[in-house]
Amino acid sequence: MPIIGITGGFGTGKTFVASLFKKLGAEVIDADRLAHQTLKKGSATYKKIVAVFGKAVLDTGGSINRDKLGRIVFDNKKKLARLNRIIHPVVIKQIKKRIRESKNDILALDAPLICETNLPDLMDVLVVVRSSRQKQIERCVKKFNMEKKDVCKRMACQMPLKAKISKADYVVDNDGTRKETKKKVNRIWQELKPFGKSSGLYPERGRRIKKGVSLWR
Repeated sequence: MPIIGITGGFGTGKTFVASLFKKLGAEVIDADRLAHQTLKKGSATYKKIVAVFGKAVLDTGGSINRDKLGRIVFDNKKKLARLNRIIHPVVIKQIKKRIRESKNDILALDAPLICETNLPDLMDVLVVVRSSRQKQIERCVKKFNMEKKDVCKRMACQMPLKAKISKADYVVDNDGTRKETKKKVNRIWQELKPFGKSSGLYPERGRRIKKGVSLWR
């Protein structure tokens, strides 16, 4: 079965794009959700994070407060890298397990850090969701109730969007309406659907596929 990697920058709308693939029939693995599950109170990852960053990251109930943890690591790239070294191996292990166990015709991975890890080796097709910086900030301020300066800090910690786009097989511009984005995703789906489980993996892994169709507008 073809495995579609869906990534982008903070606030570009990758999760919305992943939801469109899900409606079309793909099984979606949400890497962010898996990462949140690793923080469960009492887990090995929980214990490592508390040991490294201290009890200042905990809420009154003793659970990890992601906002508190975020304020610490997004102000310090070394601390962010340290956190990633704790969480990423656990999440990647879970992703591989979900891929092995999936019986779906097409699988999609919704993950912000595909390009920054070895996850591209597991993907047959990479979809990068792009948006203007202004739109990214507007979405994050509204969705997460964040201040603009905090959004910009998080964006600065990610791989530049242009670098991700350079690795993409498909680029979905998400600056327009939801209806417009849906049309672009449908176009990609129609090209990938024939390569379902009965046909094996998507051919020529990593090949950039444009087929004369612009996905930017």
